[in-house]
Amino acid sequence: MKNYAKLATGIIFAWFLFALTASALHLFKNDDNRIGLAVAIAAVVPLVVFSLWFAVSDSFRHFVLSLNPQTLTSLQAWRMVGFTFVLLQARSILPAVFALPAGYGDMAIGATAAFAAWKLANPAYRNSFVLWQLLGITDLVVAVSVGTTAGLISPQSPTMAPMTVLPLSLIPTFLVPLFMILHVICIAQARSWKTASEPTPHTMKPAHGAAI
Repeated sequence: MKNYAKLATGIIFAWFLFALTASALHLFKNDDNRIGLAVAIAAVVPLVVFSLWFAVSDSFRHFVLSLNPQTLTSLQAWRMVGFTFVLLQARSILPAVFALPAGYGDMAIGATAAFAAWKLANPAYRNSFVLWQLLGITDLVVAVSVGTTAGLISPQSPTMAPMTVLPLSLIPTFLVPLFMILHVICIAQARSWKTASEPTPHTMKPAHGAAI
C-alpha cells in the first residue's frame, strides 16, 4: 500500500508538471472560440489510464478503495475557484454561456464539499453521498460540454482562448480530470458499503414463532 501511495503521489506530481510545462510552452493554446484538441487529449488520457489500471489491477483497485472517502471528498472544496469564471465573465474575458454554469456549479460543489465529507461519507447516508458525487460529475460534464461548444452556442461572445493558456489551462488539463477521478473513486467505495437499514447476520432476529 505504501508503494502505491508513493507511486500515485509521484504520478500526480508528474502529471501536474506536464500540464504546467505544456501550458508554459503554449502547447494547449487555441485562439479559436473552442477548447482545442490538445486540451481534450490532456484531459481524457488520465481518465483512460486510471480506468484501465483500476479495471485490470486487483492490487491497485484495492489501494484505491482503501483511500479515505472523507479526504477525497474534502479535496473537492478546491472547486470554489470556480468564482474566477464568474469574475472573468463580468470582465468580458470568458463567455457567459460557459462561465456562469461552470462557475456557479463549481462553487456549489466546493461550498458543500466539507458537509458531504463530514456528514454523508458513511454507510448510513450512502445514497445521498453517491448523489452528491454524481452532481459533482454532472457539473464537470456540463462545464466541459458547454466549453467545447461555446463558439457554436454564442459566437458573438468572448472566446474560450483564455482557458487554453496559463493559469486557466491547468483547470481542464489537470484539475477537471483529477476531480472526476476522485468522484469515481468515492462512488466505487460507496457501492461496497452496507446501508444502516441493511440487517447483518448478528443483528437479524428470527421470525415470530421460529425456533431459537
